[in-house]
Amino acid sequence: MENEGFYNKFESLPIEAQKQVLTFVDFLNKRYESKMKRTRKRKSIKDNKFVGMWEDRKDLNDSSSWIKNLRKKDWEKIDG
Repeated sequence: MENEGFYNKFESLPIEAQKQVLTFVDFLNKRYESKMKRTRKRKSIKDNKFVGMWEDRKDLNDSSSWIKNLRKKDWEKIDG
């Protein structure tokens, strides 16, 4: 399942149902925690694929400005 699709479905649920989903996720995490600890090997942060993924993005040089512009666009949609 794609993350975006999951989040959209999750957010469309009533608050009480969202709480139940989170409780179930916590249950599953505890259930599989010991299995995950046995199979998971620690990697160096440099070995992760996400490191440097925005290295070539010139629009992210000033991250504060980039976020400010994103928020401004979203708020304009809301204020419409």
